[in-house]
Amino acid sequence: MPSPELHPIEVSLAAAWPPHAWRDVTVLLAVSGGADSVALLRAMTTLRTDGEGRLVAAHLNHQLRGDQSAADETFVIELCRQLGTPCEVGHARVDRLAAGSGDGLEAAARKARYEFLQQTATRLGARYVVTAHTADDQAETILHRIIRGTGVGGLAGMDRVRPLGPVTLIRPLLAVRRADLLAYLDELGQCYRSDSSNDNTRFTRNRIRHELLPYLARQFNAGVVDALLRLGTLASQVQTVVDSLVEDLAQRCVVLESPDTVQIDTTVLADEPCYIIRELLMAAWHKQSWPMQAMGFAQWDLLAEMITAEIPRKQMFPGGVLAEVRDGRLRLTHVGH
Repeated sequence: MPSPELHPIEVSLAAAWPPHAWRDVTVLLAVSGGADSVALLRAMTTLRTDGEGRLVAAHLNHQLRGDQSAADETFVIELCRQLGTPCEVGHARVDRLAAGSGDGLEAAARKARYEFLQQTATRLGARYVVTAHTADDQAETILHRIIRGTGVGGLAGMDRVRPLGPVTLIRPLLAVRRADLLAYLDELGQCYRSDSSNDNTRFTRNRIRHELLPYLARQFNAGVVDALLRLGTLASQVQTVVDSLVEDLAQRCVVLESPDTVQIDTTVLADEPCYIIRELLMAAWHKQSWPMQAMGFAQWDLLAEMITAEIPRKQMFPGGVLAEVRDGRLRLTHVGH
């Protein structure tokens, strides 16, 4: 049981991710220097009172804000020194990465951050990578996906636990509101860094945070964040049922013919709803690690229609996957670009 001397934030963290589950292994904690990650660092250092494992902070300097980025790095290093926590620091020219890949700055920064965390965790032999995403981040993610277009799985928001290469990514603060973390830091007298780019509304995520959600709260529903979180929880529960159905179907009709070819027995799917067929196709696609970003609803619907139409067809899909229906079989072959 958590000590009665613990702060409510620390009690919530201990309930969401009990210290006995991680105190004997190496844990890598992403620390940007912002309020959320600093609060998580303080709470985890308080909870980890014994054990054979290590708690290591990881800070990636995106080099996007000149002296401010350098000051963030210095702040994190000094805070970790004060807390007696080892700190790993990386550097990435995210602007160059974005220009070279064609991704926006937000996508490039996210990709660089997770690559850094995965590589650092692997090098240190860490079991877990921990990030400080909050309930507010989750609500923003769900709303962003609604705007962009998503299925039921997307409405579930960010996973609390997911693989990150050979390690496991944990988000233990997904049930905690950002305002509560700020109050926690205030009570501790703990300062933190403010990233000016988080106020730049040319980024979609920032417009959702600073403009759209406050507008919805003022004009439509003061509890819009809680409503979005409930939607995410319900969507997650529905997706769990769908995943179970899809897994059962896959065992009966999906065969890995070669490393680049999957064969699906379409006769097994004859009476299945189109939605389940699409989910089966997405699961097979994902399992093969084929490119999914360019596959929108229209493409998945066309692929499902190739199964239900029961006529011989051949079609090339984004990511270099050739689909061919013949003799009650759908063969998917990754032929590259």
